[in-house]
Amino acid sequence: MKCFYIDPSSFAAPSLVISGSDAKHIKNVLRLKPGDKIMLFDGKGLEYEAEIVALASKNVEVSVIQSLSSASESPVQIIVAQSFLKDRKMDGLVRQLTELGIAKWIPFISDRSVPRPDKKRLADRTKRWKKIAGEALKQCRRSCVPEIGSTVSFENILNIGRMCDLKIIFWENETEPLDFTFLPHIRNNGTIFVMLGPEGGFTPHEVEIARASGFITAALGPRILRAETATIAACTLLQYFFGDLCKKSLTGD
Repeated sequence: MKCFYIDPSSFAAPSLVISGSDAKHIKNVLRLKPGDKIMLFDGKGLEYEAEIVALASKNVEVSVIQSLSSASESPVQIIVAQSFLKDRKMDGLVRQLTELGIAKWIPFISDRSVPRPDKKRLADRTKRWKKIAGEALKQCRRSCVPEIGSTVSFENILNIGRMCDLKIIFWENETEPLDFTFLPHIRNNGTIFVMLGPEGGFTPHEVEIARASGFITAALGPRILRAETATIAACTLLQYFFGDLCKKSLTGD
């Protein structure tokens, strides 16, 4: 059953209406008709089974049959703090991390970050990332849109992570990988804050400051990974041990 996003505020209206590119897709690509069933999600954690009522030139009117709790969201909240990367690498990461089920993405500028966009460009990039996350959401059948944070400094990113249950900074000069047997159990809805560096990695001084702020340093194996590969590897690892990529996870009750 095909799934489409609908703004939560739409539920206050007498009838639900799908418009824009989704309406065109329903009519012209899928060629659905009144009486056909679709799934809706509101980006807040709920899914809705709905039936198409009527097709107009620019809109599709639907009726909700039932609401369902989503089974596609991770039991832990993974917040990814990503130092700025070159080119369009950040775009690809937003898409892939949305698929992996992260809760929040926060870009930041570190010492070795090469791109340093001005405010206008940052605003444009943030808008683009939100759009990419929304598109990825439809494809992977998630029900919650990951939050896209504003770009901040290295010092601010450490402050944001202070209250999380587990704080990790992955560093290529660290020799020891994470030992999950000694990490705290993260209960459902617990938060894991993970920091990943730019192409040149973090400086020793930055890692020192992070450790002083309560971050654990960890390696991602003996090989040097590309910055974007490291981010995907780290989040996959965390979802496996604490989230929903493993049948028997270490997640607490």
